[in-house]
Amino acid sequence: MRLLSYNIHKGIGGTDRLYRIERIVAVIESQQPDIVCLQEVDRNVKRSRFHDQPHLLAERLKALDFCYQLNVHLKAGGYGNLVLSRWPLAAKHHISLRLNSKKPRGAQLTVIETPRGRLHLVNWHLGLAGGERHWQARHLLAHSLFKENEGLPTLIAGDTNDWRNVLQRDVFASHGFEHFSAPPHHFRSFPAYFPLGSLDKAFGRGIKSAHVKVAKGGLARWASDHLPLIVDFEI
Repeated sequence: MRLLSYNIHKGIGGTDRLYRIERIVAVIESQQPDIVCLQEVDRNVKRSRFHDQPHLLAERLKALDFCYQLNVHLKAGGYGNLVLSRWPLAAKHHISLRLNSKKPRGAQLTVIETPRGRLHLVNWHLGLAGGERHWQARHLLAHSLFKENEGLPTLIAGDTNDWRNVLQRDVFASHGFEHFSAPPHHFRSFPAYFPLGSLDKAFGRGIKSAHVKVAKGGLARWASDHLPLIVDFEI
């Protein structure tokens, strides 16, 4: 099975600053994922032509099921996280990861009915400060909605903003998670045109095996300011 995690930057190119959602679609299609975790997905915002990107992407990518979490409100619209799946979502939960008065952040908790059994999937986008990210990770792992399905094989993917690459050591290792996108210098995903930081990460527990790569070629360098992270895994 293949998962793709991608901060799409609202469909705006990282270098030319042009809104071209078709480039995002082409990048995702080229990787043929079964499950897609997206961050910074617009809905009803002027900069992205007031497109309903969650429905547009679900339709263009032929997702059987999807769910959207609006985190940042902008007038009548805003942006947030999106999960797309070729298999049914048996459960869909959204939790806030906002700390005090900082920028709203969130996590999507889903259970996916894959052909190999149920998968507990988390799609999230973390904050810019180290203390904020540590709080967000601990808050997720302690949340009652996360604990409902913690016995299932679990994947956590998304844009962590973890420049220092310390979340695994400081939080996840003590909860039995593996860091699939390590060592960091092999998984640099930001900025897309000249990647320096391994910000897009995947953590797993109860996963038999995982092969991870960053998609660097073709349109991926221009479609967003991040590169997509690809996780091939078995449960």
